[in-house]
Amino acid sequence: MALRLLEVMRDLDLPQEILDDDDPTRTMPRRFGLSDVVDRQIRTYKDDVRKRVRLADEEVQGLFRLVLRRPDGERVFHQAGRLLATGNRLLGWRRVLPRRARFALARAQAARRLCRLFGRPIGGFGRGAFVIEGRALFFIECDPGGDACHLLSGFCQETIEQVLGSSARLAHTMCQSRGDPLCRWEAEVDEPYTRVATKEKSEAQT
Repeated sequence: MALRLLEVMRDLDLPQEILDDDDPTRTMPRRFGLSDVVDRQIRTYKDDVRKRVRLADEEVQGLFRLVLRRPDGERVFHQAGRLLATGNRLLGWRRVLPRRARFALARAQAARRLCRLFGRPIGGFGRGAFVIEGRALFFIECDPGGDACHLLSGFCQETIEQVLGSSARLAHTMCQSRGDPLCRWEAEVDEPYTRVATKEKSEAQT
C-alpha cells in the first residue's frame, strides 16, 4: 500500500513535458515526483514487498498524512486503491457465471485481499450485492476528514470490474467523518457482459 501511494504521487507530480535543455532537478526542485528521496524510498518499499515485510501502522499513517496535505489527496487514494487490486482479472468460465455468483466471488476476493493487505479484517459485508460496512476503520483512524476512505473505494471498484467484467462505481454512502455511525460503501454496477459463449452455441445449434 505504501509503495502504491508513493508511485501514484510520483506519477502525478512528474511534469507533462520537459525541454531538452531543461534540468528539472534545478528548475523544479520541489516537485515531489522528481525527488531523489522519493525514488530511493520507492526502491526500499519494492524490496520490502519482495521480502514480504509489513510496515508498522505508524509508518503508514505518516504516509497517509503526507497524501492528505495534497489538494489531490482523494485522487491519490482512489488511484492507489485501484492499483492495489490489479492483476487478478478473472477470465474464462467465471465470466459465464450468474451475476449473483460473480458478486459472491467479488466479495470473497475483496475480503481476502484486504485482510492480507492490512493484516486484519477490514469491515464486513452488509445486505446487498456488494456493500461493505465498518466502524473505526483504519482509514478513519488515519484521517478523521474521510479522504483516505477513497482508497477502499478505488480498491473495491477495481475488484468488482475485474470479477464482473463490467464498469462499476462505489458510492461512499455513509462515513464516520460526516457524523454517521459507520462507514458504508455500496456498489453500482452496469450491465455485465452477455453470455457470448452460450449465445454462440445456441446459434450454432440452429
